[in-house]
Amino acid sequence: MLARMYVVLTLMSIVPALIVFQVLRIHVADGEELREQGERQTSSFVTIPAIRGAILDRTGRMLAVNTARYDLALDPTVAGFGNLESSFFERLSKLTGRSAASFRRKVRTRKSPQYVFLLRGIDERQKEAIESWNVPGILLNPSFARRYNYGPTASHVLGHVSVDGQGLSGLELQYDDYLNGVDGRRTVKRDRLGHIKAYVKGKVVEPRHGESLFLTIDLIRQTILEEELARGVAEMGAMRGSAVALDPNTGAVLAMTNVPTYDPNRPTAYDMEARRNAAITDRLEPGSTFKIVAAAAAIEQGIVAMDDSIDTGDGWAVIQGRTLHDTHAHGTLSFEDVIALSSNIGTAKVVSNMKPGTLYQYARNLGFGHPTWIDLPGEVPGLLKRPESWSATTLTSVSIGYEVDVTPLQLATAYAALANGGLLVQPHVVSERRDVTGKITWRARQDSVRRAFRAETARTLLPAFERSVNEGTGTNAQIEGLSVAGKTGTARKVIGGSYAPGAYRASFVGFFPADDPKVVLAVVLDEPKSARYGGSAAAPIFQRTAQRWIATFPEIAQRMSPDVELPETPDLPVPDVRGLPAFIAERSLRSEGFNARVRSNEDYFVSVSEQNPHAGDSTRLSDVVRLVVADGAQVGPDRMPDVRGLSSRNALLWLRSLGIKVTLNDVGTVVSQSPPPGDPVPGRAVLRSR
Repeated sequence: MLARMYVVLTLMSIVPALIVFQVLRIHVADGEELREQGERQTSSFVTIPAIRGAILDRTGRMLAVNTARYDLALDPTVAGFGNLESSFFERLSKLTGRSAASFRRKVRTRKSPQYVFLLRGIDERQKEAIESWNVPGILLNPSFARRYNYGPTASHVLGHVSVDGQGLSGLELQYDDYLNGVDGRRTVKRDRLGHIKAYVKGKVVEPRHGESLFLTIDLIRQTILEEELARGVAEMGAMRGSAVALDPNTGAVLAMTNVPTYDPNRPTAYDMEARRNAAITDRLEPGSTFKIVAAAAAIEQGIVAMDDSIDTGDGWAVIQGRTLHDTHAHGTLSFEDVIALSSNIGTAKVVSNMKPGTLYQYARNLGFGHPTWIDLPGEVPGLLKRPESWSATTLTSVSIGYEVDVTPLQLATAYAALANGGLLVQPHVVSERRDVTGKITWRARQDSVRRAFRAETARTLLPAFERSVNEGTGTNAQIEGLSVAGKTGTARKVIGGSYAPGAYRASFVGFFPADDPKVVLAVVLDEPKSARYGGSAAAPIFQRTAQRWIATFPEIAQRMSPDVELPETPDLPVPDVRGLPAFIAERSLRSEGFNARVRSNEDYFVSVSEQNPHAGDSTRLSDVVRLVVADGAQVGPDRMPDVRGLSSRNALLWLRSLGIKVTLNDVGTVVSQSPPPGDPVPGRAVLRSR
C-alpha cells in the first residue's frame, strides 16, 4: 500500500508540470492564432450609413434630399429610469404629439426585457430636447430620412423609398444602386452582456456616399403642366389624365405628370392607382393621333401626294369590311385636308392601297410596339400585332388608331420624329450623375435611335399638321402669334372586352414653334364627360400649358413680341471665392446665378487662387466667372476652415473632402461651427444651419 501511495503522489506531482508545459506550448505555438480568434469573438461591426444621393431639377433645385433623423429606443431596466418614467412620457407626449399612454403600452408589452422601440424619425430639434432631459436608458440611433421638398410635384418621376431608404418606384428605384452608395463600418468591442464599447485599434471603413441625379425636368414647367392637367381633368369630369413633354431634338423629358397623383412623403396614404405612372404604364387605342403613321407611310412610299383628291362621300363608308364614319360629310378632299380635318374615310381609302407589312413597318419605325427605353421603371411596350395575325379589317383599323395599343410617351416620341425631321429619339429623364464632391460621373448621350422617315417626308407633312391646328379639329390648341402643329385623337374605350357606350379617350399631340420645334406635348384624358373629342377636351390643356411655358423660353417670347425689349439682367457684384476648393467655389457661384467655370474636373480639389472678374466687380449673370487654381495647392489645410455662410451641402462636401466627420442639424445656410475656424483639423465637426 505504501508503494502504491508513492506512485500516486508521484503521478499527481507530474500533473502540474504537464499543465505548465501545455500552457507554455499553447502560448508559444498557438498563441497568436488563439488571440486573433478571441479578438474576432469579442469584436463586432457597427454600420456607418452612406448618404443617399439627392435628386435635382435641371437648374439645381433640390427635389429629393436626405434629412438627419433619429430613432428613439429605451432600456427601461437601467437604474434611475423608474424615478423619471412618468415625467419622461409626459414630456415625450408634448414633444411629439402622441399620447403618453401609447408609450407606456409599448414598454409594458415589449418582448425584449432590456429594449423597446418607441419612435421613428425624430428630427434634430426633438433629439436635442430629449438629450437635455438626461433620462438614463435613452437610445437615439441616427438615420437619414428621405424628404421630397415639393410634395406631389413630379412624384411619378421621382418615385419614393421604403422606410429603410430603398427605392420602390420611379427614379428612386431605377437609379437605386447609384443613389444608395455603399455603407461603411467601424470595428467595436462587445462585452459578455453584448454592450458596445469603443475600440481604439478598430478598423474604420468609410462609407461611399451615393451619387446625385440632375434631371432634364424644370420645376417651373413641371408645376405648370401639373396644374393645367389637373384643371382639365376636373373641368372635363375625366377619370384620369396623363401628359408628357419632350425636347424633340434630344429626347429630354421636359415634364411628365398624371392625375390622380400622390405625395411621395406619404406614399402609403394613397392607393396603387394614384401611384402608378400612367404615362408609361397604361395602354390605350390612340385614335386619330395614330394617323401620323399612315400619313408618313403613304407619302414616303409614293402612294399619294398631298394635293391628290380623295372622295370621302357623305361622311360614312364601308372599307375592307369595316364601317367608318367622319364627324361631318366632307365630300372630296385633298390628302392634306384628310389629315387636317381628320377624315377616317380618306385615311382608310389611302391605306387600302398599301401592303399590311408597309404600315406595320412604319409603325415600328416610329416606336410603336416596343418600349422607348426611357430611364424609368415599369414601362410597357404597347401592342402592335404582326401582319400575319391581322384580320381583314385590321389594316383599316390600324390606320385610324384602332387594334393597336400605345402609351402617351410613345405618342410624344412619334411626334418628336415629325418635329425634328424624321429621327426617333430615346426619351430620358436624367441628364447627368455627380458624386458627393460634385464631379460628373456620367452624362446622358444625345443620340437618335434610328431614322423613322426621311426629312423630306417630314417637311411635306408639316403643313397638314399645322392646318389641323389652324383650321381643322385642333383649333383649341392655337396660340396667338405662335405657329403650332399637332393632331387630335378620339377613340372609344374597351371595358370588359368590348367597346363601352359613351366611354372615350381624348388626346392631343402637338409641338411648337412649328418651324423650329422646342417642345412636343402629348395630353390624354380618360373618359371625359363634358366633351369627348380630343379637340375640345385635350387641346385646351395643351394651349394653356404652352401659353404659360412661353415665358420659360426667352427666344420664343422674343419671337412673339419682337418690338418688346426684354429687361436686361442687372450687373451684380461677384462673391469672393478665393481660398475655397474649386468645386465648392463653382457651386457657390452657380447658386448665386453666376456662370462659373473650372479648368477641368481634375482641378476640383485644388483651391482657387484667382478669379476673373475679381471679387466685388459687377458683372452680368450671363458672363462667365473663370476660376484659376493654385499650382499644386491641394485642399488639405492643417486648420479648420471657415464654412459659415456656405450652404450646408457645400460645407458638408468640403469638410468631408478633408476627412472630417460632420454632424449637421438641418439643411440651409451654416450659421455656426464647432470647432471654430483656425483650430487644428478635427476628426469630427458640428454645424448648425438655418
